[in-house]
Amino acid sequence: MNETDNKIEQNLSTAPALAEASMLGVEVIRNYLKTLPSGPGVYRMINDKDDVLYVGKAKNLKKRVANYTNLNRQSIRIKRMINMTRKMEFVTTHTEAEALLLEANLIKKLSPRYNILLRDDKSFPSILITSDHDYPQVLKHRGARKRKGEYFGPFASAGAVNQSLAVLQRAFLLRSCTDAVFAARTRPCLLYQIKRCAAPCVDIMGREEYLGLVDQARAFLTGKSKEIQKKMAGQMQQASDALEYEQAGQLRDRIHAMTTIQAHQDIHATQVVEADIIGLYQAGGQTCIQVFFLRAGCNYGNRAYYPSHPSDADSGQILEAFIGQFYANKVPPKLLLLSQSVPEKAVLTQALSDRAERKVRVEVPSRGEKKNMIGLAMENARKALGRRMAESASQRKLLDALVESFGLETPPERIEIYDNSHTGGTNAVGGMVVAGPEGFIKNAYRKFNIRTVLPDAGVGEKQAGDDYAMMREVLTRRFSRALKEDPDRESGQWPDLIIIDGGAGHLSTTLEVFEDLGISDVAVAAIAKGPDRNAGRERLFLPNREPFSLDTRDPVLYFLQRLRDEAHRFAIGTHRARRGKNIERSPLDEIQGVGGMRKKALLHHFGSARAVSEAGLTDLESVDGISRAMAVKIYDWFHPEE
Repeated sequence: MNETDNKIEQNLSTAPALAEASMLGVEVIRNYLKTLPSGPGVYRMINDKDDVLYVGKAKNLKKRVANYTNLNRQSIRIKRMINMTRKMEFVTTHTEAEALLLEANLIKKLSPRYNILLRDDKSFPSILITSDHDYPQVLKHRGARKRKGEYFGPFASAGAVNQSLAVLQRAFLLRSCTDAVFAARTRPCLLYQIKRCAAPCVDIMGREEYLGLVDQARAFLTGKSKEIQKKMAGQMQQASDALEYEQAGQLRDRIHAMTTIQAHQDIHATQVVEADIIGLYQAGGQTCIQVFFLRAGCNYGNRAYYPSHPSDADSGQILEAFIGQFYANKVPPKLLLLSQSVPEKAVLTQALSDRAERKVRVEVPSRGEKKNMIGLAMENARKALGRRMAESASQRKLLDALVESFGLETPPERIEIYDNSHTGGTNAVGGMVVAGPEGFIKNAYRKFNIRTVLPDAGVGEKQAGDDYAMMREVLTRRFSRALKEDPDRESGQWPDLIIIDGGAGHLSTTLEVFEDLGISDVAVAAIAKGPDRNAGRERLFLPNREPFSLDTRDPVLYFLQRLRDEAHRFAIGTHRARRGKNIERSPLDEIQGVGGMRKKALLHHFGSARAVSEAGLTDLESVDGISRAMAVKIYDWFHPEE
C-alpha cells in the first residue's frame, strides 16, 4: 500500500474527510465530461503512476462517467478509487455487447485493482481425431485448432483428457502415435500387446476396418453410443456362445471402457447436448464459481474458480464479470445454464453470440432437469469453497473463534467427532474422527462395529436403526476404555470437545453416558442438519443453552460442517467395507427384483457388476428392461447413504 493509500485508510472513520480527499479526483473526472460522447464504450481510470485502477463499460459513456462526480452515491471503496484517479482513457464501440467484450479483454490483460478478477483462467484441453492421414490419430490438443480433424471438448483438465484417451484406446483401439512413428514401424508396439491399439501400422488391421473403428469413436464422442454398445453386446454374446471367450472378454472390456467415459455423474439432461453449467456460491466474504462442461450429452469434467472481488460486490455482478472474462479467450457453447440472473443478461447474450459467431442462449432454469444440474453445480461450489476456506484459514484462528461460539474456556487441542452408518440396521458401525490445531489426525481415527443393536432384535433387545442406542454404545466403549487406560489423562488422548452428528436427542444421550461414567469436564455439542438437509442452516445444540444457528457466512460454521462431513465420510466408508465382507454372492444377486434377464442386460450394458455399482441413475435407466423404479432400487442398493 502506498503513502496515498495509507492517508486514505487513516481517514476512513469519517466520511467528510474521505469526501474532501476525493475532490481532486472528482475534478479530474469532471474535466473529461465536456468531450465525452453519449454512445457505448469502455473507460479506464488511472492513477498518478499510470497504473490502471479500474476498467468499466457503459451504454452511455458520458452518463456513466458523470456518476463518479457525485460522491454521495459512492461507497467508501469507490471514493478511494476516485481519489486516486489522475487521468482517464476511453474507447468508443459500436454496440454495448462489443464494449462488454473489450472490457473483459482489458481486465484480463491489465488486472485492475478495483475490478472483479478471474485470476485462474487457463485454456482447456480437448480430444482431436485427425483427418489429415489415411489412418486417423486420436490425441490430446490444447491451443489454436489449426490441424485438420474433429475436436471434442473442452475437458476440465489434462488429467480428464488423459483418462478419456486411455478409455478411447481400450474401447476403439485407435492409434495415438505420431505420423513419423507410424510410418517407421515394422512390428507392433507395446500398445498393441496390451490391447490398446489395432496396429494398423503393420497391417494387422486393414484400413477399411480401422476407419470403421474411427466412425464408432466419432459417433461415441458425439453422443450416439447406445447403438454401438448394443451391437458390441450382441457380438460379445455371439462370441461367448461360440466358446470364443478371449474375443468375448475383449468386447466386454471395450463395453466397460465405453461405460466409464459415458458416465454422467448426474450432470445430464435428455434435452441438453452441449452446455456449460455455471453455479455460484458465496460464504464468509468469498465466492466459488463451479463450471461443468457438458458435451455430446456427457460430462467432460468441472473446475472451480475463486474470483477476486470487493466485499460489497453483488453476486450477479460477480457472475457477469466472471462470464465475460472466462469466455474472452474461449468459444462459448450453444447454451449457458446459470444459477442466478445477471444484471445485463441481454447484453451478455449478444456479446457471447458475437464471440461464437452463432446464437448463444443464456438461461436461469427454475425447474426440471436443468434446475437439477444447476443444483449439483452449486453443491460442488459449496463444498469446494468450504475446503478452500478450511485450508486457507488458520486452524488455530478457527479454534479460537470456536471458543466464543461455544462458550468454551480455552481453544480445544483435540476434537472428536462421531457419526453412525448402517443399512436398515445391518452392518452398523460407528466412526470417530479427530481434529486438532494442525488439522485432521487420521492415525487417531477409530471405528466401532455395533454389537448390541441387532437387525432381528426380539423383545427387550435394542432395535435395528436405533441411532441413539448405537451412539450410546460407541461413546460408552470409547470412554470406558479411556477411563481404564488413562484415568489421569496424561497421554493427550482425551478430547477437549466432542461433536455429535445429530440433534437434541443425541446430545441428551451423550450427556447420559458421561453422567453414568462420571465424566464432567469434556465439552459436548451436537450439530443437526437444517430443514430439507440444507447446508448452512444447521442447528447447534449445547448443554443448558437454547438451540441456535451460526451466520451462513461464519467461517466457524464451515469448519464445523467440514468436521461433520469427515466423520460422515469415515463412517460410511467403514460401513461399506463391513457390508462388502458380508456379501459372498454377486452384488446383483442380492438385489430383489433383479433376475437372470435383468442381470444379463446390466452386464451386457456395463461390462461388469462393479461398473453397475458405479453407474448413475440416468445410466441405469438407459438399460433395456430397467424401468425407472428398478433403476432407483438398484442405485439405492449401491448408495444407501444417499
